[in-house]
Amino acid sequence: MFRKIVVYAVGVICLVAGGGLGYLVLRKPAAAAPSSIRVEMTPARLDRGKYIFEALADCAGCHSERDFNKFGAPVVAGGLGKGMIFPPELGFPGKVAAPNITPDVETGIGGWSDGEKIRAIREGIGRDGRALFPLMPYRFFHQMSDEDVYSVVAYLNSLAPLKRAQPRTELDFPVNLLIRSAPQPVSGPVSAPDRAGQLKYGEYLATMAACVECHTTMEKGQLDESKRFGGGREFRVGAFLAVSANISPDPETGIGAWSEERFVSKFVNYRNFALGTPPQVSQANFTLMPWLGYSQLTEPDLKAIYAYLRTVAPRSNQVEPHPALVPGN
Repeated sequence: MFRKIVVYAVGVICLVAGGGLGYLVLRKPAAAAPSSIRVEMTPARLDRGKYIFEALADCAGCHSERDFNKFGAPVVAGGLGKGMIFPPELGFPGKVAAPNITPDVETGIGGWSDGEKIRAIREGIGRDGRALFPLMPYRFFHQMSDEDVYSVVAYLNSLAPLKRAQPRTELDFPVNLLIRSAPQPVSGPVSAPDRAGQLKYGEYLATMAACVECHTTMEKGQLDESKRFGGGREFRVGAFLAVSANISPDPETGIGAWSEERFVSKFVNYRNFALGTPPQVSQANFTLMPWLGYSQLTEPDLKAIYAYLRTVAPRSNQVEPHPALVPGN
């Protein structure tokens, strides 16, 4: 009798597990049809799109060919928008590639409609209906205003078409199935906050920059909300290691003692590197923080981000951004 009960229980567990796996395999991501909009390429949109793409949202950082031998890994000449294969030491679950997003029809997104581009940016759905790996920060771009996403698309449409085929991202099981729950359609028009409201606008900017993504440690593949903005997340590329800084307002281990002027200067001081030739990378200066792009942020925007960060919960967490490496580790 006991044996029959055990066999029955195991059978039920297998059925439930099989049903759950079947659900994951067959489930499609939540997706709305792309809009039929055709974005007008005005000078104002091109300027704003360039600002978002190359500075605020650092789209260029993932979707470009870069020189990791130099500080800040600047985009190489002729490499803007060509895509990139991410180094495996970053620890992603599988082979992750950022695609070519120039208007080349064969290897880029030249055949995509503007609506399909908008959907991919804010909702994480590819042209073929698949869920994009959330390294593409559509969870944060979800709240990008209509006008800002139109500006990004206008700028994308203005790029020179570059022919470079990138491999498709291939994620490990079960991540390849679990990410299907990540995309969420945008419902209704999205307005940007009034810039006169510095805190709300600063939160909007910090969200578009996905600051919390790098400055929060991960637990089982999710951001540890108890350590939000507390830094400590490790990033490896090649022989180098960087640890994200604590940017919470903790006065001893974060930026709580920083003045607005000090915060703004931290970014502005990298403008010479961005406009000139950055130094060779070393363990003492290696970083994935996009200083070269962020140095181009306007001072009002930096002040708004600073004001917002002053309102988040302080986290006590002492971080060494450039730890000395033990040989062999």
